[in-house]
Amino acid sequence: MSVLFHLTMPNGPLAALDAVMQDVQALQTRLPGSQINHFYPGQTPGSRLPRQLWGMAQLPHLRRAEQQHRLHHIFNPDLYPFPALHWLKKPIVYTAVTGLGHTPPATAQKLARLAHTLVLPTDADVQTLAAWGIENTAVIHPGINTHQFTHQPPPADAPFTLMMASAPWTSAQFRSKGVDALLTAAQELPELHIIFLWRGLLADEMRQRIAQAGLEQRVTLLNEQVDVNQILGRVHASIVLADDPALVKAFPHSLLESLVAGKPVLVSPVMALADYVAKNECGVVVTAVSPPAIRHALTQLQQNYTRYQQNALALGARDFGQQQFIETTLALYQTVAAP
Repeated sequence: MSVLFHLTMPNGPLAALDAVMQDVQALQTRLPGSQINHFYPGQTPGSRLPRQLWGMAQLPHLRRAEQQHRLHHIFNPDLYPFPALHWLKKPIVYTAVTGLGHTPPATAQKLARLAHTLVLPTDADVQTLAAWGIENTAVIHPGINTHQFTHQPPPADAPFTLMMASAPWTSAQFRSKGVDALLTAAQELPELHIIFLWRGLLADEMRQRIAQAGLEQRVTLLNEQVDVNQILGRVHASIVLADDPALVKAFPHSLLESLVAGKPVLVSPVMALADYVAKNECGVVVTAVSPPAIRHALTQLQQNYTRYQQNALALGARDFGQQQFIETTLALYQTVAAP
């Protein structure tokens, strides 16, 4: 079976570092002939084309391409009924990678009429959709290749170091994804070091922010493809922040990788992973995207670090293996493509 995948993200130079792209590439290894189409118009974020027009210019190509595939699978942050979907003939699987978020009932209902199955990351999302009369849903939990990550304690004399790998796509996201707040917190915590993993966009703007904050000696910006497992060996914990659930995956890959490597995480409550972290005590939920909230969460993390670290190491590889994600998705495809 082959699938035509659609990603609503730019096909930029470091697109392969994105978690959604990694999910799709993992599925491709089991689906010979499957292809990726970038529904997003352009190579960089910030398109001025309204998203109701995304895909419309591609329709002649998509109608030809779908003849070689059994179904479409669209990955988008939220549930949105792109008008171009009306013109596709093969069944559509639609994944909202950040979850239900603030989607209005009418929007979700409209999309549910266009798609064969709506895939959500949590049972709570599916229960909400059921209350809105939407039953063509499925829950598929994320997963990563756990064999790529091993626990390596940071050097004994290393300062407390965080890794942040959820880089902004736009200038506005320096605020909304907590980069500015984290830099301010670092100014106020002279023992804190941070490693940022970047993906090619806005790197000069980030370097300027680091310099303006006077943090060149304690903040490292890595703007190239790196061995994440090796970086995790240098840090004590990882962090992803957001003030809106639509900004990041419900279960960010960088935080799953951190847990598998036995490193606790700091996470905003808008992400579904926050419930898991709080329940299993493998990190701390940061109550707000603000320097005071970050400082408070860091204090809690450091005071209870041994317990959080041990829980992360015990649970990460058990709960977030990639094989279950792949097998569950392939089983869904069989159902969708059945006569």
